This record gives sequence, C-alpha cells and structure tokens, in this order.
Amino acid sequence: MSLTAAEETALDDAIADVTAGAARWAALTPAERADVLTATHRSIGSVAEAWVAAACRAKGIDPEAAIAAEEWMSGPFAVLFAAKAFADTLRRIDRTGSSVPPGRFGTAPGDGEDEDSGDRVTVRVLPTGLQQRLMFHGFRAEVWMPPGVDAAEVPERAGRAARDHRSGGVGLVLGAGNITAIGPLDVFTELVSANRTVVLKLNPTLDGLLPVYEEALRPLLVLGVLRIVRGAGDVGAYLVDHPGIAHVHVTGSGATHDAIVWGVGEDAERRRIAGGPRLRKPITSELGGVSPVIVVPGDWSAADLRFQAEHVATMRLHNAGHNCIAAQTLILSADWAQKDAFLDELRAVLRELPARAPWYPGTAGRLERARERHPEAEDLGGRLLIQSPPGDESLDFEYFGPVLGVTELAGVGAAFLHDAVDFANEELAGTLGANLLIDPRTRRALGGDFAAELARLRYGTIAVNAWTSVGFSFPGATWGAFPGHDLADVGSGIGVVHNAFLLDWPERTVVTGPFRPFPRSVLGGEWSLFPKPPWFLTARSALETGRRLTVYAARPGWGRLLATLLTAFRA
Repeated sequence: MSLTAAEETALDDAIADVTAGAARWAALTPAERADVLTATHRSIGSVAEAWVAAACRAKGIDPEAAIAAEEWMSGPFAVLFAAKAFADTLRRIDRTGSSVPPGRFGTAPGDGEDEDSGDRVTVRVLPTGLQQRLMFHGFRAEVWMPPGVDAAEVPERAGRAARDHRSGGVGLVLGAGNITAIGPLDVFTELVSANRTVVLKLNPTLDGLLPVYEEALRPLLVLGVLRIVRGAGDVGAYLVDHPGIAHVHVTGSGATHDAIVWGVGEDAERRRIAGGPRLRKPITSELGGVSPVIVVPGDWSAADLRFQAEHVATMRLHNAGHNCIAAQTLILSADWAQKDAFLDELRAVLRELPARAPWYPGTAGRLERARERHPEAEDLGGRLLIQSPPGDESLDFEYFGPVLGVTELAGVGAAFLHDAVDFANEELAGTLGANLLIDPRTRRALGGDFAAELARLRYGTIAVNAWTSVGFSFPGATWGAFPGHDLADVGSGIGVVHNAFLLDWPERTVVTGPFRPFPRSVLGGEWSLFPKPPWFLTARSALETGRRLTVYAARPGWGRLLATLLTAFRA
C-alpha cells in the first residue's frame, strides 16, 4: 500500500520542522537544554493519569485493576525518572564540564576468560543521592566499561555530543508497541546523547496514545526538536528512506530490523550475499531475544522458594509476557535437592495469578506454535510451562507471550554456574538481558568464582536477585545488547539507549538486588530494607505504589517519598 501525496507532504513537513529545529537545539547550551527537559518533566507529570488511562485502553486493562500498576511504572514513572536524570546530567556538564559525577568509579573482573586481563572500570549509576538510597534500598546498578578502558578516560570521553554544538541531524525513532515509555525514552537518548532532533513514529498498537504523548512532550514539540507521527509500515518505510533522516533507531524484532536493512525476499538474500545493505545510513536497534534465569542451587527456606517463584512469574508474565526482556528460559540444576519444590511453587503461582488475555498482535499464533512443538506443555491458567532441552526451538525463538521453558543441567555450586553461563552464552538467542538468583550464603561460598562467572556472561544487562527490567527503569543504566553484533548478524541489536551519564561505548549494566524482602533480608544477612517489590505481580499494594511513585517522580520531596514507602510496605 502506497502513501497519498498529501500523506507524503505531511511527513516531509514533519522532517523539515525538526531539520530547522536541529540548528536551534545545537545552539543551546547544556543548561538551556536542561531547562527544556525540566519543562518537559513538568508536562509529563501533568498528564500521568491520562497517560495510564490511554495505555490501559490500548491493552484492555481496567485502570483500577492491580495489573494497571505496570502502566504507571513502565509508563510515566520511567519517563519522569529519565527526564530528570538527563536534565541533571546537562546541568552537571554546564557546571563542571563532565557528565559523570565524581566518586562513582569502582572495579570488576576483566573479560572473564583471560586471567591476565586485569580488572575493569565500573561506574555506579544507582543510587544517586540520599532519596534514591532510601527508595531503592538494597539495589545497586553499575555500568561496566570494556576491559582496557582507563578510569581517566571515562569522564573525558563521556557526553561529547552534549558538550559541543555540532548537530547530529535528524533521527528517526521507530517506537515499540508494547511498553509506553520506550518511545519517549529513545527520544531523550537521541536528543541528549547524539545531539539529534527526532521524528518519532508510533507503533500502531499505541496510536491511541498520540494525544497524551503530544501533551507530555509539548516543550519539545514547541521548540521544534520533535515531531510525532503515526501510521503503518508504509509510513515507516517512507521515513526510513527519506534523505532528511540521518539515523534510524528501531525497537522490535530482528525480522523488522532485517527488512529495513536488507529488504525482503530474493533481493534481500542477494544483498546479504553481496554484503550490500539497502539502508545506507546508520541504524541502532534493541531487538529482544530469549532471556534466561539462572537459578544457582542453595539451601532455601519455604518462604524463599515462594518469593523467588513469584519473582520468576513476574519476569515472564509482566505485560502479559509481551516484553523483549521477559524471562523465557529457566536454567535449573538437575541435582538441586529443592528443584522439584521450586517448580511446584512456580506452578502454584502461575495458576493463582488472575487470568489475563494476551493482547499483542500475533500472540495466539505463537502460543499455538508452542503447544504444537511441545506436546508435554503444562497449561497453567493460560500460561505454558514447557521443557527446553538443548537444541529445542524455544532456545532460539522468542515467543513474546506467556511461555516459560525449563532447562536442567547437571551439577551444583561453581561447576553448575560455569555450565549455566556457557549454556546461556552459546545456546540462547540474543544478548539483551540475563537474570541470576542466588542466596547470600551460596554467593559467599562461591567467592571469586561468582564474580568471574558474572564477567563471562555476555549480556547487555545482568540482574543478580533482580529482574533486568529494573535496569531498563534506571535512567543512568545502559540498555541494549552486549557489544559485538553487526548488520549481518544483529542478534539483540546494536548500540545502547538511556545511559543518562552519557558514557562512551559501555559494555554492560549489572543490577544487584536483595535475595529476600525486608525483614527477612536483614535476618538473612543482607542490609536491605526493601519490601516485596511493587513490580511483582503478587504485590498487594502495587497499584497505589505505582501511582505514588509517579507522583513522587513528578515532584520529588521527602513527604511524597515517605508516603510511597509506607504504601510499598503494605505489599
């Protein structure tokens, strides 16, 4: 289907507007850009409730249901959090010339393969400030730089685009259709990290959010540094090929990326063989994959088994399973004495959670495919638990829905962890994110072996006793595939987004959380006062906590922080 002349003219006008805006944006000082983002922060806060209502309509959710908490936390809260973080970074550049605050550097093991590689530089991106320490007590996020990068290089190289006045031209953001924060967050990355003005094309599943996005991002629209358009694939194709677009960023599937870069059909195959992509401009991408949860065997209490079963269920079923970072493969030790007890708890949680119909296009077909390929599948309230032995399709195909595979490997302790890391690195599609669950006693017993295995795990975000999606929500963290993919083998994508400290070519983000919620965390030797996380599908106060988190993010203050914490402790 081709566009009409009027539709092409409207798109041409949108690109012309942000092309003119590119000169205005480049001429602004970092402090002036920060002021624009601060104004945007205020406008986001003013429409947060309308934002969530529109997201619930798009997904068929009752806005007063518990699962509507997801739309608060993965919508306006995440974007408010990021707008403030980017504004803070720009003001820091204006004051000090550096995007990286002092006192943030640490070390981690090298590449995990070469014993002589030495330690690498890390940058702590969470918590920042006393209020964050209280809000996320027990959580920590670090960005790991590649081996060989010197600590002195990091602040020197960080934020170069934001420190000069050279325009990066116009970037096209092809927005995702599953999480409402993704498009606006990618816009911030383009504006601040790359000095590019933006045309944001909405995914058709979120077309209904256009009025909300226009109100939320109005300061950027008024300045002429952003235009938002909607439409089907023909609109995206026209924009991708437009000579006024200097750069493309896509969130979606590998198939979508390859159609943009190589085309489709026989022509695409000829281009691949010749090594000549049809797209002749830079493209970055975030494309998902098959994300693992490695469960390191230990001696867990009954409460631990239940809590971590709820944790894994949340990783899989958040947003009805329609997440690029949803857990799809559970890697267990066949020799763990508590393996069957843990699986029984997981089955119980999957059965007990309220039924939710998948809403993302194409899900029914993918679920039917899982059933056909896995006749042993257990249907637990519409959620499929399948066996994923080595070589199984589920290790290479992202279901993007409520399907969870179980893989069993032999061994315990360091031997199991080593083999599990090898399996995740070599057998699973994609490198976007990996999760590890390990109790404090077992982690202490493993000592340096645990740190070495963490360094060997080749994923863009790694979460230890947390879900990698938490890293998505921390604006200082990087978000994207592990480095090394290219256009011919794109994997989980190329490049990173978010990255509010504007670090240059980071390797990965590592998020660490408590194994147990408070008060069992403290009783078990962890200094963490964090309750059951509000993003858990089993958190009783999730909806009110999500609202209060968003109110706090819109207007940070001690009173609103205390109100949020008190609500969260009723989880």
